[in-house]
Amino acid sequence: MNANEKQQLEDIYIREAKKLYSYLYHLCGNKELAEDLTSETFFRAARSISKFRGECSELTWLCQIGKHLWYRHLKQKPPLPADEAAEVNGTEESPEQIVFAQFEKLEWFQKLQGLDALTREVMYLRLYGELSFREIGEILGKTESWARVTFYRGKQKLKGVYENERNRL
Repeated sequence: MNANEKQQLEDIYIREAKKLYSYLYHLCGNKELAEDLTSETFFRAARSISKFRGECSELTWLCQIGKHLWYRHLKQKPPLPADEAAEVNGTEESPEQIVFAQFEKLEWFQKLQGLDALTREVMYLRLYGELSFREIGEILGKTESWARVTFYRGKQKLKGVYENERNRL
């Protein structure tokens, strides 16, 4: 890596690291893992910065790398039980708090599972990655308009699910 590429990567890190970390944290739900994935993403980006052609934003490029690393991690490691997850995260929550938090998260993810895979991905990228619709379109190989409409439709579906549940109570 030459000096120009090194400076370019440092500038990208300053601008995009927090957004990338936020996206990865919401994908995995684990602080340490999100930090590891963020570091590994920048390591991979450093190795391939000369190949970055600027056809998408730098954040889009980083999110693509990070997402692939997350998928690879999912294939390699089974999830930890609640008590072990608390130890890894360094939390001192009671078992009841851990179970309740996991239940809420599971409930949210179950609702998201009712959406098709692309809509779920759009929801993650927009809500947790805080990406623009243009960036989401670039990541998924679609248009900005497609990302906007897909997000709106996904939001409407989730709203309907919550309203149905509320009416049943």
